[in-house]
Amino acid sequence: MTNQLSSASTVGVPQTFPGYLLQQARLRPDAPAIREKDLGIWQTYTWSETLEEVRLLAGAFLARGVKPGMNIAIIGENRPRLYFTIAAVQSIGAVPVPMYQDAIASEMVYVFQNADIRYAVVEDQEQVDKLFEIAEQHPVLHTVVYDDPRGLRHYTQPQLLSYEAFEQLGREYGKAHSGFLETRIPRLSAENTASMFYTSGTTGQPKGVVLSHGNLISVGRTAAELDGIDASDRVLAYLPMAWLGQNMFSYAQWLVSGFCVACPESGSTIENDMREIGPTYYFAPPRVLEALLTHVTIRMEDASPIKRKLFDYFMQVAKVVGPALLDKKPVGLMNRLLYALGDWVIYAPLRNALGMSRIKVAYTAGEAIGPDLFVFYRSLGINLKQLYGSTETSVFVCIQPNGEVKSDTVGKPIPGVDVKVSAGGEVLIRSPGLFVEYYRNPEATEECRDAEGWYRTGDAGYFDPQGHLKIIDRAKDVGKMSDGTLFAPKYIENKLKFFPHVKEVVAFGAGKDKICVFVNIDMEACGNWAERRNIAYSGYADLAAQPEVAELIAQCVASVNSDLACDPMLASAQIARFLILHKELDADDGELTRTRKVRRRFIAEKYQPLVDALFEGKAEQFIETAVQFDDGRKGSISATLKLLDAKRFPPQIKRAA
Repeated sequence: MTNQLSSASTVGVPQTFPGYLLQQARLRPDAPAIREKDLGIWQTYTWSETLEEVRLLAGAFLARGVKPGMNIAIIGENRPRLYFTIAAVQSIGAVPVPMYQDAIASEMVYVFQNADIRYAVVEDQEQVDKLFEIAEQHPVLHTVVYDDPRGLRHYTQPQLLSYEAFEQLGREYGKAHSGFLETRIPRLSAENTASMFYTSGTTGQPKGVVLSHGNLISVGRTAAELDGIDASDRVLAYLPMAWLGQNMFSYAQWLVSGFCVACPESGSTIENDMREIGPTYYFAPPRVLEALLTHVTIRMEDASPIKRKLFDYFMQVAKVVGPALLDKKPVGLMNRLLYALGDWVIYAPLRNALGMSRIKVAYTAGEAIGPDLFVFYRSLGINLKQLYGSTETSVFVCIQPNGEVKSDTVGKPIPGVDVKVSAGGEVLIRSPGLFVEYYRNPEATEECRDAEGWYRTGDAGYFDPQGHLKIIDRAKDVGKMSDGTLFAPKYIENKLKFFPHVKEVVAFGAGKDKICVFVNIDMEACGNWAERRNIAYSGYADLAAQPEVAELIAQCVASVNSDLACDPMLASAQIARFLILHKELDADDGELTRTRKVRRRFIAEKYQPLVDALFEGKAEQFIETAVQFDDGRKGSISATLKLLDAKRFPPQIKRAA
């Protein structure tokens, strides 16, 4: 399926991000460009101030010997100075390489060596310590610039520079080379590399995805035009900078559209900062939306019986009326009045508590979202839409158009992007946003892209009659049970993750006669639930082992099975057995990627005794698991887990409404 680009002229439109920065500083010099909350107070940089910061940093990089094409590591939380660094690096023809701030030092070694990184700009002492920890393995590290000086006063390494000292180098360079930035930026072209992002590495070593200015700008600009994103919008940058999704929304489209980006004070203040900023343009992967719903559920469980009844009643009204109103479909007068009353007492206060009162459009992507979770937010009047894409496609491939939002699709291809489904059911893409190459990995580049330019996504999907793309799961994960029943693990996992007491799920069943799942409970939700019932526990493992918690999860599994029984294709794919893991799945233990995606095959191998015990019908199984603690120490934890049978239901035929 193909969507055609509009015929609007692009003459005079900047072709690079530094070019857009010059344009924004010229058109709206005093308008707010980026904000940061520091010590409880919002600090604002205008577009002209942003350009000046970028000028100083660009001069400093040149003074320290950075050449076009060099790769520069950027590590930390969302901070204006790190965004300035990205623009400065791009303006001199070098390549920013954002990295996950929560990655441990040993994970960083591969990227530093693969990308031959000699310069790094980091947020704080934690990141500085990691870089000097890997110094012996990567001795070519030339310069490390830090933003936050806390804890670094007595560090004497010659490579180390404070942000202020680095800017002073740029100030001196600028005095000796007047107008150097305005001279360099026009020399850049759309074909120049803009950034390099490393994949999450679900199946092996991460790969460096090389993206040009043209890749990112073409689809970023088109997507912004589709949903009317412009300079009046506001965005909260709270996801990892190393994830291209965050980079697209808070950097690429920031420069293209000219809106204001706000950086939260810390990860723990995001909810408060959301309410203060009131973003109009919002992006969240399903895990964030799941966590927000969990907080809502916990608060409602602590509410009075009357409030709980009101909430339950009006949420039933909202599920019917809310999405229809967003899609501008006919709604009866009585339903409109009920929804208006619900908005006054429930929906508006809830949107305000979530910081979503002003949202014009919100996207979710990164992995499949459960239909129930998706409908919940749209029921509140939040214009949440699904999009489809990946790092290799510069994020945007498909977007749900207004008025055509469905819970089980990811929308239609955006203008200029071609999408088709191969005979084997794999989604193939051809797009102006398609990446240049995998860095220093021509074999992997050739393997995923054919001679006609079609990119093999590895996703299984199909188009519905209205031209919307449906993604079933990763092609390698979709299979069949021994009786031929379709096995789509992500679909089953998402249905179970809708329950606030369930944080993560891993399903197994390909080639088997039944489906079994691992469950991670949500510590906050289950802890609150247990405390209200006077159930004592000492930590996650103890809480997960409580029989009352097992019964709670059994009820959630039974509810999922009841829904599956009404699906003619999946009635035989009900969950047969489950267990509650004795530890939370953790990226530091290799069980999740840094973007919190489950590494299914790794988990299956690591916990093979548990998988075998579930399918063999055992009632319990001992397991000892290697773990890595927050301080870097390694150890192990062990437990004897209960393996439980789930309640299943005979297939049901849904009656027509």
